[in-house]
Amino acid sequence: MKIKSYKIRLKTKGFCDIHDLTGEAQEKISTSGIQNGQITIFIPGSTAGVTTVEYEPGLVKDLEEIFEKLIPKDKYYHHEETWHDGNGFAHVRASLLKPSLTVPVIEGKPALGTWQQVVLIDFDNRPRSREVVFQVMGV
Repeated sequence: MKIKSYKIRLKTKGFCDIHDLTGEAQEKISTSGIQNGQITIFIPGSTAGVTTVEYEPGLVKDLEEIFEKLIPKDKYYHHEETWHDGNGFAHVRASLLKPSLTVPVIEGKPALGTWQQVVLIDFDNRPRSREVVFQVMGV
């Protein structure tokens, strides 16, 4: 079994900024030479998460709206008592998604559905330079 790790930097805008990572994941799988196994996509930090969606403008807007309804930006969060940085909502939103996602790799391709893409969602209250870690494991 081989394990190959890669990192990229990604500029994000915060406030539910969504980036499609599917192409990067495929490129890392191809570069690794691994045909069968899995790829893990990991976002270090506690104000962004990773998931799968159909990455299209309507769903991107739907996600922004549902996160705002469930976890509004302008609500008081106890996190503010500690850091006073105004991003308590971002931490709560990110905790729902989680910082990593593992996708099977079959015959050199991520085993995603036709309309399924891997996305990073940055919830922070400011632009960020995000690190994204890809780890491909298998044979």
